[in-house]
Amino acid sequence: MPRLGLLLPAALFAAPASAAAPTFERDVQPVLTRFGCNAGACHGKARGQNGFQLSLLAFDNDADYQAITAEARGRRVFPASPDHSLLLLKASGRVPHGGGKKLPADGPDYRTVRDWIAAGSPRTPADAPKLLRITVSPAARVSAFRESYRLAVTAHYSDGSTADVTRLAAFSSSESVYAAVSPEGVVTAGPIPGEAAVMARFAEKFAVSAVLVPLTGAPPAEVYDKLPRANFVDGLVWAKLRKLNLLPSEPAGDATFHRRAFLDVIGRLPTPDETRAFLADADPKKREKLVDRLLDRPEYADFWASKWADLLRPNPYRVGMKATYALDQWLRESFRRNTRWDAFAREVIAARGSTFTAGAAVVFRDRREPDELAPLVSQLFLGVRLDCAKCHHHPFEVWGQDDFYGFAAFFGRVGRKGTGLSPPISGGEEFIHLAAGAGRGGAVKHPVTGREMAPTPLLGRPIEVRPETDPRAALAAWATAPDNPFFSRATVNRVWADLMGRGIVDPVDDLRATNPPSNPELLDALAADFVKNGYDLKKLIRTITTSRVYALSTTPNDRNAGDGRNYSRHYRQRLRAEVLLDMVSDVTGVAEKFEGMPPGSRAVEVWTARAQSVFLDSFGRPDPNQDPPCERAADTTVVQALHLMNSPNLHRKVTDDAGRAAGLANGSKSAAEVAEELYLLAYCRPPTAEERAAAVKRFEKPGATRRQAAEDLMWALINTPEFVFND
Repeated sequence: MPRLGLLLPAALFAAPASAAAPTFERDVQPVLTRFGCNAGACHGKARGQNGFQLSLLAFDNDADYQAITAEARGRRVFPASPDHSLLLLKASGRVPHGGGKKLPADGPDYRTVRDWIAAGSPRTPADAPKLLRITVSPAARVSAFRESYRLAVTAHYSDGSTADVTRLAAFSSSESVYAAVSPEGVVTAGPIPGEAAVMARFAEKFAVSAVLVPLTGAPPAEVYDKLPRANFVDGLVWAKLRKLNLLPSEPAGDATFHRRAFLDVIGRLPTPDETRAFLADADPKKREKLVDRLLDRPEYADFWASKWADLLRPNPYRVGMKATYALDQWLRESFRRNTRWDAFAREVIAARGSTFTAGAAVVFRDRREPDELAPLVSQLFLGVRLDCAKCHHHPFEVWGQDDFYGFAAFFGRVGRKGTGLSPPISGGEEFIHLAAGAGRGGAVKHPVTGREMAPTPLLGRPIEVRPETDPRAALAAWATAPDNPFFSRATVNRVWADLMGRGIVDPVDDLRATNPPSNPELLDALAADFVKNGYDLKKLIRTITTSRVYALSTTPNDRNAGDGRNYSRHYRQRLRAEVLLDMVSDVTGVAEKFEGMPPGSRAVEVWTARAQSVFLDSFGRPDPNQDPPCERAADTTVVQALHLMNSPNLHRKVTDDAGRAAGLANGSKSAAEVAEELYLLAYCRPPTAEERAAAVKRFEKPGATRRQAAEDLMWALINTPEFVFND
């Protein structure tokens, strides 16, 4: 006859728990979380593991309690003989367990779970003290190279009590190369200068310890005091370098700055004549004046609109080509007008009208459900990734399902009138409007409790919305308010990353306490200045590009070689696919042809990623079938190198009878002058004496023609890192 405990849930017949007995939420769940039992790789994944499923990182206590105590006929807990409970037999490794040995039988965590089972598997009483927060000590520390120390984590409860929960906390480091942390909370500084945020997590709470690892041997204070300052950006960056004992690289030369500014501000190369004029200009303010001229050029709008087209452009197979074109043209016109960025965001968030004429409305044709729109808007305009909170509490942040679906409720009354979607051919017109609904904002329900959610901004209180009012208007007003803690920081961080090669917060759309900014004072100052200047993107770009930090060389020195996030030097970036293709066309003098575009169009002007181009695909333009937002990868690949070396289209451009190489070869310029023109075209600088001599030697090679030599030199210059990267 089978034992009763194997058939019935333990809680049905066990003796009442004593006052000191462990309880489920307070004592057992932290053990399961600490040892990864409810992690995504184990029982916390979508379908669980071997028939045993737990909620990811213990976000659903009721479901977990049911799974442990009642499922599988109650075999997982056996209060009559707790050591024979399947939960402990598996976790202690006494029977085969795919997750390995997690709870040694002689350990304190094993005893906690055993005592809980023996006490009848009690839940934590509703009136028990609540966990309010945790703190980690030390909260900040300056460490020497390879120094080790232990963190301590304290839980703070609603009755004023505290508990040392270091043993049950999970630890992770944002930058293990600078400061690694063991599962036991031992931090070990790395061998290079930098900083890291070490996160401690207990239950659903987390705390962060900041670790700063400076370079040994502090330079004299006067070295930093004498560094040049063009605006507030410089002083804040120099202050951070001083904390780390780093020194900035030398300023970049005029030729490097000239090319860099052209590519960063308008996405194209300067002409040789523009380069010669800039290099010959003796005006000490010529760099600032250059930036002002570039911001006024028409190419600015197309270049910066193309960046946001990556983030907002829908799948053309879903929304139709005409709708895709409408959104693209609206984006370009917004940048031509230099629309205030808060107005731009409001127009997107609360867009209405025809998808053929109101470009911003196309976003709501592609994304149709509130739970699709919420993470899109939060990520693009607030820099907050809410996706995890759709299903469970965010493991590294404060966001839970209440936050996600409260935010999604702002989109609960988006109405659509028209033909709808019919991929792969969705050519019909659709009208985005306010649908009728209750005053709370629409029927967005919590997936667990089933209650209808009121529209609620992040970290805010529910907003009462009248039936005749679009909840999205309230969201747009909150998001773009001057005191919003996310909007301005997310915007300046994204622009800073475009210009400087790395965001102050990286990734740029992941602003959270456990991913802190490398220079919080700089991020706050840029955000405040952005608001003060009326959310003017051009003024923001000017502030950054006229700073001395932006104008630093990419060449490291002996006191910043290991720095990759504090802007002690400029960080090189591989150029965007469209920019690089336009550069090839400019250097070769042969324009590219694009489907659906007039002759002479530039790649940065192309309005749909469906226009065929092997070059653009090789260099990482977004796949038109991807879901937005879809930022492109900036990695270099073997495919890219092979394409530049072997592309028939590139060969056609270089050897075209009407191209640049043929024109230079047939002209009256000497070999040295031809070499200089090609260097100015590709690198935007004159060749060095050694480079000029090597080029001339190629022209003088026996049997070589001027045209062959010019074509070979042009091809060689295009196939170099100096051409492909923005230095």
